[in-house]
Amino acid sequence: MKCSIILILAITALFFANLVFGSVDIPAGEVMRILSGNEAEKVSWTYIVIESRLPQAATALLSGMALSVSGLMLQTAFRNPLADPSIFGISSGAGLGAALVMLLLGGSVTAGSVALTGFAAVFFGAFIGAMMVMGVVFVFSLFIRNSVMLLIVGIMIGYIASSAISLLNFFATEEGVKSYLVWGLGSFGGVSLSLLPWFSVVTLIALGSSLLLIKPLNIIQLGKNYAENLGIHTAVIRNILLVITGVLTAVVTSFCGPISFIGLAVPHIARMMIRTSNHGILMPVTMLTGALIALLCNLIASMPSSGGLIPLNAITPVLGAPIVIWVIMRGR
Repeated sequence: MKCSIILILAITALFFANLVFGSVDIPAGEVMRILSGNEAEKVSWTYIVIESRLPQAATALLSGMALSVSGLMLQTAFRNPLADPSIFGISSGAGLGAALVMLLLGGSVTAGSVALTGFAAVFFGAFIGAMMVMGVVFVFSLFIRNSVMLLIVGIMIGYIASSAISLLNFFATEEGVKSYLVWGLGSFGGVSLSLLPWFSVVTLIALGSSLLLIKPLNIIQLGKNYAENLGIHTAVIRNILLVITGVLTAVVTSFCGPISFIGLAVPHIARMMIRTSNHGILMPVTMLTGALIALLCNLIASMPSSGGLIPLNAITPVLGAPIVIWVIMRGR
């Protein structure tokens, strides 16, 4: 309880810091005026806070929660401390969908009388790619009962998607390769104020669904046979878990690009803080920690001294890699 209160206070402070700090210096008092509905000293400050920084901070908060809880569920269900949302190739599927739009279709998607261009086309391609890979993994999960074998299948699907992306990059134009590279570096700035409600609703529904798996995940930790004897259908729980993590990963990746290490490292940080494997405590703490880490990364990426926005995937490995190394060393 004490840990959760500290995390909530830290998240609140970091969320406000994300609204204050950036490439444009806006006083904290003016930010408070803008949030309370009053006019700021400069009209541009209102636009920056409401239209740019607020959606970006909210996206970082929700994305951190989504990726971290996905990593926690995968690590528990597959009994693998190095599992994360990208291990089943879902992130690679999103990357392949985005690559097809940017590198093969010239940045636009046309279906009958409907035409999507720019960010909308990239989002559509990334989301469809992620969901298709998730569908393939789900079909395999109906026939493969062994979790380790399913994990390997997911990794192989990810390799196939990565190979396709490499081929598309090889034959693409210089402009297309640059656009795809920028998307692949990751950013929480891909959700506009008008898109934020949709992003929030889908993410929150999936996060709420993950909370319903707390009891089954606690029982699965005790072993497959024990769980089956208590009436827990481990294969069904695993498939439901795959759908939830697939939706969370697909939504975050399609909007923000492939964000590395948050889903892998944050569950271990949460375990270190509370030292329990009870998901009734661990899952909420993991969500809060993920939100905190994502907001911290976004703040570092947009600090004035950086001279512009730093790609997220240049920051998250610095925070996440030491945690992964520690897990490997501790487990020998």
